[in-house]
Amino acid sequence: MSARLLAGLLLALAAGAADAALKGDPKAGKEIYTRCLACHMLAADSVGPRHCGLFGRRAGSVKGFEYSNAMKRYKVVWNEKTLDRFLANPMKVVPGTNMTYAGVPDPKERADLIAYLKEATRSAECRK
Repeated sequence: MSARLLAGLLLALAAGAADAALKGDPKAGKEIYTRCLACHMLAADSVGPRHCGLFGRRAGSVKGFEYSNAMKRYKVVWNEKTLDRFLANPMKVVPGTNMTYAGVPDPKERADLIAYLKEATRSAECRK
């Protein structure tokens, strides 16, 4: 086997392992979500907007919630990728956001939190 082919295979395996490592665990994510409860709830607005309906929703768009101008201008739709980026460091990703939480720097914890949010937003609480 050539060195070039071997290097390519090793890179592919490493990329696959990284993807597998970032598969979120909703049970672990539920525990991480307790950090969010000071400002967020699933089905109601609080200091922060509700999380029900989060996936597929444009940032800064919950009707009746008073967002910062920075979040209103943040032109993304929430999905796993955009949430992962934002949750890593909210104030860096959206300078001027009202969300003063420093973020979740650990990629595995973010994956777990996102997995929990995906599961929770399909729950009976969010379908009311």
